[in-house]
Amino acid sequence: MTRTARSRIRKARSDAAPGVSPPTMAPAQVSTRSQKTVRLGDLDIAPENLRHGEAPDDDIPQLADTIAAAGLLQYPTVRPGQDEEAAFMVLDGRRRLMALRLLRDGAFIDDDHPVEVFVEIDRARQAAAVVLTNTAVPVHVADIIAAIGRMLKERLGIKVIARALGHGEIDIRRLAALSKLPATALEALKAGKITLRQARLLARLKDKTQQEELAQAVLDGHGLQEWRIQEQLGEGRITDRDPRCGLITPDCYAIEGGRTEADLFGELPPVLLDPAVLTRAWLKRAAEVAAPFEAEGLTIHLSAGDDGPDLPDDLERLYYAYGGLSEEATKAYREARDLTEAAAEAVESIKPATPDDEAAERRAAYVRARIAQDQAGAGQRLATVLVLRPSLRTGVEIECYGPAEAVAEPVRSGDDEAGESEAVSEGRTRPVARAAYAPPRAEAPTAEIDGVSHVLHAIRTDMATRGLIRALAETPEVALTALVARLFGAMAVWPPVGRTEAALAITASAFSPSGGRVVEALDGVVRERLDERRRTWESSGLTLIAWVHALDPVERMGLLAELTALSLDLREERTSQVRQAARAEAAELADLCDADVARWWTPDSGYLRPHSREQMLTMLERMGGETEAPARMKKGDLVAWTEDQARARSWAPPCLSWRLTPEDVDHADGADASDPESDKAPDDEADADDPQAGGETADRDPPWDVGVFVVTPAGEAALVGVDPVDVVADDAAA
Repeated sequence: MTRTARSRIRKARSDAAPGVSPPTMAPAQVSTRSQKTVRLGDLDIAPENLRHGEAPDDDIPQLADTIAAAGLLQYPTVRPGQDEEAAFMVLDGRRRLMALRLLRDGAFIDDDHPVEVFVEIDRARQAAAVVLTNTAVPVHVADIIAAIGRMLKERLGIKVIARALGHGEIDIRRLAALSKLPATALEALKAGKITLRQARLLARLKDKTQQEELAQAVLDGHGLQEWRIQEQLGEGRITDRDPRCGLITPDCYAIEGGRTEADLFGELPPVLLDPAVLTRAWLKRAAEVAAPFEAEGLTIHLSAGDDGPDLPDDLERLYYAYGGLSEEATKAYREARDLTEAAAEAVESIKPATPDDEAAERRAAYVRARIAQDQAGAGQRLATVLVLRPSLRTGVEIECYGPAEAVAEPVRSGDDEAGESEAVSEGRTRPVARAAYAPPRAEAPTAEIDGVSHVLHAIRTDMATRGLIRALAETPEVALTALVARLFGAMAVWPPVGRTEAALAITASAFSPSGGRVVEALDGVVRERLDERRRTWESSGLTLIAWVHALDPVERMGLLAELTALSLDLREERTSQVRQAARAEAAELADLCDADVARWWTPDSGYLRPHSREQMLTMLERMGGETEAPARMKKGDLVAWTEDQARARSWAPPCLSWRLTPEDVDHADGADASDPESDKAPDDEADADDPQAGGETADRDPPWDVGVFVVTPAGEAALVGVDPVDVVADDAAA
């Protein structure tokens, strides 16, 4: 027994009452279980105890040290003695009584030492106390944590405490970590105002003052703002969900000297403590992937961070040329795209047991397939520069660049020149792969210009225009042909038919998102349909008007729908530039079309990345997904998780729908028509995905007031009544 334990016992003895007389109990007076304070000398082991007569086991001294340091965590259950028996006979607590007698034999306490017990009078409950172990008052986990903290202060080691309590060392280590929480946090835990999971979350904070402030706020009724703690804990954490880990295995990272820290509670993924080592390892492996292609003359840039390499201005990235490839070239691109996806799946299936040579061959095949895809998408332009970036799925992500080539475009005038200059200034250069098609022209009447002044010529063409206006107005079918042909020539033909080259004074442009991003499942489908129609028109040999007019009415209406749809542009660059009139039209159109973006698309990484962690957690909550584990993820991991969950549920954020919500209707009905400000848009509208401040995550922990220390084959101090997995997450690796 330790010296500090002896001193604690002496102090307890000096503070105790000099003696406690055994109470006289009559069955008529007490009919239920009661808690009593009795003398140690008045206790003995009941003969009906299942292990009556057994010798003390080797762990009794450890249990004695535990009792000396922290007192009895669970009071023995006794019955009144009969005839020549002691005043109280122990039904549950044989080892605890032996430990107290060991302390008495060492002269640390005496027979007058007070012992708290539960007295059972009912015969049925006495029998149950012998066989079962659930008749005692449950021990709250907060009491266990506080007791372990007292043991640690008495310099008892983790192994000693684990053996004394009959519990695993990892469980005691986790509870010992919680014992460092401030008293206010344990008070909130015992009062049920925070869960054990939330207590573990608090324990991960390094700042003790912050722990105290948050716990006090909980006691004051303000709740625990978990997302703030999780955001602070997740800042700077690098886990195995980092894109660089797609190429670097844990063994490779360890060989390079990287350190890993496992979460004590087994709830968070391991943290990679040496990001520089991870980057160095990735660059080393990526250089091995790039070596065969450098030998073939390609220039390779490796970029392990967010910032890309500085490339020469005469290079441009090779993209798929929507609206510019021939039928054969489009077919070649789609075949190359399918091969790339198959190669990516082969790389994704690489296992640790896969031979290094085979893994290298799969990655090389993927890089070649990706080069072939980008070259085919740009009309077989040659890729001369590759940029390799980390990818969690394939290890490396490839960007192909080739020399920028000027495109000879016909000189336009007026609005066409202005639009062309704007496109050049915004960097929207068209790939050279687009081959200009020279369509046939119908026979046109000869202009009578000999001896005709400009004024007279203007008058004649003006009046001729008015005559055709009346004619078209009387023949709606032909007018529809003219409209569709004009829209098709302006939006789906390369080079586009300019304003001065068309009969109709209608100008139109296709939706051109910033950065050139095309979502294949949405506007990409419409663009591909128009590509197919353009190729069909070119192969027909007809003029544009003749081809459109020859279409089946259903086909013509379908073409008009595609052209009209691609002309939509409802973007709002700033929250202070809300286009209320355009939004009103969009709401009507969405209602007429029964629009639901989730039928074709769910949030992808390109959409999710600009959102904050709180906004993505709100999305998960709205779609009915798990939020506890994702809240502990790094931003990149959370993006991938949210993308997968939305895809599995076919869910899209409500803010992407232009249809009116019930809240919008209520707001519109309640608006004061006479208020001139009622139609004005606010300067800054709140994002529909912004989370509400504060709040608590739903309590999913099991109730801790069902756990008790009971008699088990391993020892009386073992904690049962709650699965050890519920005590703390079982993590064998930890």
